[in-house]
Amino acid sequence: MIVVGVDGSVTARAAVEWAVNDALRMKEPLRIVHAVDRSPYQIGKFPSAALPDTLLREGQRILREALALARERQPGVEVTMEDIEGAPAEVLRAQAGDATEIVLGSRGLGGFVGALLGSVSTHVAGRVRCPVVVVRGDHRPVLGEIVVGVDDSPQCEPAMAYAFRQAAVRGSVLRVVHAWQLPVHAFAPEVVYGMDEVRTAQYQVVLDRLETFRKHYPRVSVVEDVQQGLPVDALTDASARADLLVVGSHGHGALGAMLLGSVSRGVLHHVRCPVAIVRQ
Repeated sequence: MIVVGVDGSVTARAAVEWAVNDALRMKEPLRIVHAVDRSPYQIGKFPSAALPDTLLREGQRILREALALARERQPGVEVTMEDIEGAPAEVLRAQAGDATEIVLGSRGLGGFVGALLGSVSTHVAGRVRCPVVVVRGDHRPVLGEIVVGVDDSPQCEPAMAYAFRQAAVRGSVLRVVHAWQLPVHAFAPEVVYGMDEVRTAQYQVVLDRLETFRKHYPRVSVVEDVQQGLPVDALTDASARADLLVVGSHGHGALGAMLLGSVSRGVLHHVRCPVAIVRQ
């Protein structure tokens, strides 16, 4: 089951299109969810009873429009919809129980995406077991490449698995990006550091991560992209040529250690393609 959160915004519409296309590729049903959050209208001394009813009617309208869009794009996909009361992040976490992935728009007027780079990214992507895909509202041509970021920790393997599967069902090239930096002590004048040895060691990290997945996905064409630099910069540059960027949500290496901090925020702010955040 693929779950997509909608709030009536342009980016939510883009998220529905992405989710229903992925549901077709993955042979999964699609559930469209709208969160009805009454709390902003119940703060005053005399909360209005009419506003929550208006919210319910608006939620039903948003769901009907999203349902019509999904059926128009992919009529063969099984689609259901739900209007659920609660804070958006809490609603999404509850939906994750039987979801293979959750899809959201990156920005919107409220609901799911209003706080995406804050509460939704940290409280959903970091706490649910399924991948969370963030989709922007602009339309891009199909470029035929998936990008996945890897580091030197085993925690990146779920992201690798997701990326390989996406590349396989799309028939896309998979670019595996590993950005590395010299350790601080390498800049000490008394330490002799062999750059060739460092490059070789970093390249071996990528080869080790790829070995198992290549056996399972022999038809996926893989590009090994090992470079010295910051993970955000490397991933942002690679995403310019990609249909999807995949990153892991936890890890102890250069990429994973900061992912729900500077790397995730940097990636979500700067890349133009959809981003899948995959938890270990």
